[in-house]
Amino acid sequence: MRTLSTITLFSLLSLASSAFAVDEAAAESLARKSGCFKCHAIDKKKDGPPYKEIAGKWKGKGDAEQKLTTHVTTSPKVKIDGKEEDHEQLKSKDPADVKNVVQWILSR
Repeated sequence: MRTLSTITLFSLLSLASSAFAVDEAAAESLARKSGCFKCHAIDKKKDGPPYKEIAGKWKGKGDAEQKLTTHVTTSPKVKIDGKEEDHEQLKSKDPADVKNVVQWILSR
């Protein structure tokens, strides 16, 4: 009986972890469609910081996902070459799409 419970627990945990897995292809596709790669790259500095730098900045911070979600959905002002511009929003209002992109960025 104990072995069956352990197997059941591990099965449920694996299902739960796969439910929260980042869909990298979908995240990258939405980022491309939204124009994110015009200013950002994975590991190189462009007009905006690379995603690896963003992930490093937020690593271990409990509010990282919430703050980054706000950033990619509200068009905040950002400084580029000394002047302020609106940061473009993701081209999706679907919370699951937004969460996937945010988690993708934070996983870099």
